[in-house]
Amino acid sequence: MNQRSLVSRYVVLMGVSGSGKSSVGEKLSPLVGLPYKDGDDMHPQSNIDKMESGTPLNDEDRAPWLKNIGEELAASDGLMIGCSALKRSYRDLIRSYCPEAVFVHLAGDFKLLSERMKARTGHFMPASLLKSQFETLEQLEPDEKGVVIDIAPSKEAVVQAAANYLAGSPTE
Repeated sequence: MNQRSLVSRYVVLMGVSGSGKSSVGEKLSPLVGLPYKDGDDMHPQSNIDKMESGTPLNDEDRAPWLKNIGEELAASDGLMIGCSALKRSYRDLIRSYCPEAVFVHLAGDFKLLSERMKARTGHFMPASLLKSQFETLEQLEPDEKGVVIDIAPSKEAVVQAAANYLAGSPTE
């Protein structure tokens, strides 16, 4: 599969913390021929400090980060970025810089994601903030270009479903 055959060369892997954005992005990247960048690495230190302390980010905190993500996508020849993109307004901000962006929502239930977050190490986002992310999350709306993929199956199945969507094939 090459970039020319994709529904878009500008992809945001979205979802709450623990949904697998990074691990799916790293496995999906070579399949679709797009470089992967972890949006967590684009947070200003003030956001990281706030999350590490257990304080949820607000819209004001997220705005410069989302702007950076939109600009990074727009400046590229094709890129996949992992970014929570929890609200419609956040996705709209990204699209204001890169209108061709598509959103692949990696979705799972609270229990599964909570277990994943408790099991992982070395990440600044504490499991205690998962509830606030679920409260903030707004599902993709029908007029938004993207797909929702259930993360309960194996990582390989999730990656394949995302690759199928990006190739314009059925995701099931």
